[in-house]
Amino acid sequence: MSNYRMEKLPKRQLTKVEKVFAIIGGPLAIISFILIMFVLDLSFLQNFNSESLSKSALANFDKIGINNFIQSNRAMLAIFIASLILWITEAIPNYLTSLILIIALVLTGVLPEKVAYAQLGHEVMWLNILSFILASMLVATGVAKRFALWFILKFGKNASSIFLSFIVINVLLSIFISATTAKAAILLPIFMVIAAVYGASNGNRNNFGRNIILQNLFQINMGASAFLTGSGANLLAASLIAGAIGSDIFFADWMIAAFPGAMILMILGWIIGTKIIFPLKKEEKTPSIEGGMDTLKTELHNMGKVSFNEIKSIFIFVSILALWVTDKYHGISPTAVAFVGAIVALLPKIGIVSWNDVDIPWHLLLFSAGAYTLGAGFNVTDLPSIAVNSMFDSLGISDNTPFWLLYMVLTFGMVFSALVFQSKTMRAMIFIPIAIGIATRFGFEIISLTLPVAFLIEHVYTLPFNSKPALLLYSTNHYSWADTFKYGITMQILAWILSIVMAMTYFKWLDITPNGLF
Repeated sequence: MSNYRMEKLPKRQLTKVEKVFAIIGGPLAIISFILIMFVLDLSFLQNFNSESLSKSALANFDKIGINNFIQSNRAMLAIFIASLILWITEAIPNYLTSLILIIALVLTGVLPEKVAYAQLGHEVMWLNILSFILASMLVATGVAKRFALWFILKFGKNASSIFLSFIVINVLLSIFISATTAKAAILLPIFMVIAAVYGASNGNRNNFGRNIILQNLFQINMGASAFLTGSGANLLAASLIAGAIGSDIFFADWMIAAFPGAMILMILGWIIGTKIIFPLKKEEKTPSIEGGMDTLKTELHNMGKVSFNEIKSIFIFVSILALWVTDKYHGISPTAVAFVGAIVALLPKIGIVSWNDVDIPWHLLLFSAGAYTLGAGFNVTDLPSIAVNSMFDSLGISDNTPFWLLYMVLTFGMVFSALVFQSKTMRAMIFIPIAIGIATRFGFEIISLTLPVAFLIEHVYTLPFNSKPALLLYSTNHYSWADTFKYGITMQILAWILSIVMAMTYFKWLDITPNGLF
């Protein structure tokens, strides 16, 4: 198992196209910024009615006047496009792009320093930090690894039960661990050993290996989509939606709405993978290495008896989960609950982990802070709504456009944008404000378009560069680009279709989508 630790995996070399993007990204971002800021005729930014602005934008409009408000929107658009180019091309590290855009929003006057810098203290940022502390608790004590090993040995008697076991494991880990890369790192050694047991090792590819890796990648992301705390992008989306509707998105509400769809997709992914795209041969359905599963038994045995620290971490885990699931009834926010859990976990003598045991990826948090600062900029300029209104006016689209058409276009855009964009946070930052703007323009409930779009954030598994877990698992050399594209695009299409079906049925029953409009 130690052969498959993250630090031992080879670092993927950039393709020729990616190298070209990295070279041209910087100059292209600078040119785009200059053109938008100083050269191009952006008359559509003047096409708005002050009465239709959001409360934050209207307050800013009254404070700075129409000319400065239009100039702020121009600067906001220039910074957004330049940042988008840098993020996509990865000409510079993503966290550095975030730092640049934060100071750019300050220097151009879009945001005051206090507001721009304060985003690092956003409650969602705190929840991210605290979630990493709690996840480190599970990893440091060995609870996550012990559970995965035990579950596989207990229920993974054959190929089918192994795949189903990983669905359960990924769902349970997703409730608590908000970093999809961390989940991939925990499970990678386990499913790599199982792949070897079933004949896929040392560069020898077979359909069992393709299925076990690609389905875990899919399940890691779908498990994340099922819970509000499944990823930082979910938390960001919920924060943006809550700000627009004026009320919180609760953990329980998100889970009730998103969990069934995520489970359906994971089951479909298992069936389609093993029966249609990569059908298992007879010899791949049983272990090809005699006593191969004994490796996992030895690994579990070497962990020894369940320690007192593991019991304490399980108790903290269950307590926090119970409070998160019932947040709608007691009113304590997920961030406050995580605060208490993290404090208990870090308490000297009483707690479980020390600060040095905690693995917090600050570069990812700085990147997220930049995204939240963009959100604050969108809030005071109302750029998404102004751009959406101008686009629909220029296209001559009637205000009587049916809900179902808007829903299909927005969900299609969110799902398949993952083929291009490398960041879930960035996609949330783009599509949630657009969905808010469209819902507002056409007079629909904001939640009816934004929440279904938010449930599709995690579809980042089709190509190796779509996400960090995708890149990590591609490094295992168990499948090709063609393999991951065939499986990934199939599941994306099914996810989009399922989202439409859910909007016509289940989401209606939950009063998310309106009755009579499908």
